[in-house]
Amino acid sequence: MRSIADLLPRLKPRDPVLLRADLNLPIDSGGVTDTNRVEAILPSLKALQRAGARIVLISHLGRPATVDPAFSTAVVASSLQQQLQSAVLHLPEIPAGAESIRQLDGLAPGGVMMLENLRFDPGEKANDTDFARALATGCQYFVNDAFGCCHRSHASVDAVADLLPSYAGFLIEREIEVLTRIRDDAQRPFWIVAGGAKVRDKLGVLGHLSGQLDGIICGGGLANTLLEGNGVDVGASATEPEALSEVREVLLGGPELVLPVDFIAGDQLTRPTRTETVVVGSTPGEGMMLLDIGPETATLFCQKLEQARTIFWNGPLGVFETPEFRHGTATVACFLAEHPGLVVVGGGDSAAAARQLGIADRFHHISTGGGAALEFLEGTELPGIAALERSATGGVT
Repeated sequence: MRSIADLLPRLKPRDPVLLRADLNLPIDSGGVTDTNRVEAILPSLKALQRAGARIVLISHLGRPATVDPAFSTAVVASSLQQQLQSAVLHLPEIPAGAESIRQLDGLAPGGVMMLENLRFDPGEKANDTDFARALATGCQYFVNDAFGCCHRSHASVDAVADLLPSYAGFLIEREIEVLTRIRDDAQRPFWIVAGGAKVRDKLGVLGHLSGQLDGIICGGGLANTLLEGNGVDVGASATEPEALSEVREVLLGGPELVLPVDFIAGDQLTRPTRTETVVVGSTPGEGMMLLDIGPETATLFCQKLEQARTIFWNGPLGVFETPEFRHGTATVACFLAEHPGLVVVGGGDSAAAARQLGIADRFHHISTGGGAALEFLEGTELPGIAALERSATGGVT
C-alpha cells in the first residue's frame, strides 16, 4: 500500500488531488458540536497544501435517503475553514460538474474545495464505477484518509481507487499500524474492556482474539446478557438472550471473564426520577434498569487491569451521557488514561466518552473508526484498504 509520504515528493504545484475524509460530524442547531474528525484529517490536508496541491475534498454526512439540505456538507466546510484558518470553497455539486471543474481550475496552489454530501447520490453506496469516475474527473491522484469508512464498499473508498494512483493518508497509516499491533502482536497480559449496548458487534473481535486474550472486562449489554443467562435478575435492563449461546461459545473456556458485582440502576435512560445501587444477586426495584457499573465494580475492574500490558477499550460501561450514570465509565476511563501499558480506544461511544471527560489526549491511540476498527481486529478485509493495496500492486500508476 502506498502512503501519502510516497506521493508528496511526486507532487508538483497545482496538481489536483481528490481527498476522501471521514467528516461525518455531529451537527446540532446548524453547527458542528465535535471537531475531532476535522482535527484528524488536518495532518494529511496540510501536507498536501504545503506541497502546493489543489485539493478536492469529499465526505458523507449522516444517512440521508435523498438530497436533503439538512445534511449539506456546507456546515462541515465552514468548520474546516475555521480549523485551517484559510478558505474552503463549498460547491453544492455531487459529483463534480462543469462548475466544480471550473472552480478547480481556478484554485491556487494549496487551495481547498469541498463537494456536496456523497450520499446525496445513490452511486456512492452502490459502489458505482460511473459515479467514481465522475468523482475522479479533473483529479490526478487519490488520497484516502477516511479509515472510519473503509469497511464499506462505497464508490469514494473502493471504486475510485481503480481510476487514479491511490495513497493512504497519515490517519489510515496510523490506524493500521496500531490496530495491527493489537491484532497480531499484542504484549501480554492482553485485556479487552467490552462495554456498550450491542453484544453481537463485539463477538467477532472477541472470538478472533480469544486465543491471545488474558481477560475480558464485561460491561453494558454483554454483562447484562451474561448475568441474565446465569439466572441473575437484571430488572428491565436491555439484554440479547438470542445471542447468549453464541456468547458462551465464543467466550467460555477462554480468557478470564470479569462481570460486575454491583450496579447503579435507574428508571429512565435520561432524566431519571429514581436511582439505586443494586448488588448483583439482589432484585432491582420495579421498572429499574442497570445503567452503570457500581463503585465496587469500578474498583474491581481497575484492579484486574493493573498488570495488563495491552488494553483495547470498546464501549462505555454505562449510559455516560446521563450524569447519574457516568461515574463508572469515568472511573475506569481515567484509570486507563494513566495506565503505563498500550491502551487503545476503539472509537465510537468510547472515544466520545474520553473526549467528554477531557482525557482523550492521554491515550496511546483513539481510533476514528468504531465499526472499521472492530472489523479490522476480527481479521476481516476492509474494502477501502484492499482498494489501496490493489492500486499499489496492479492498479493505476
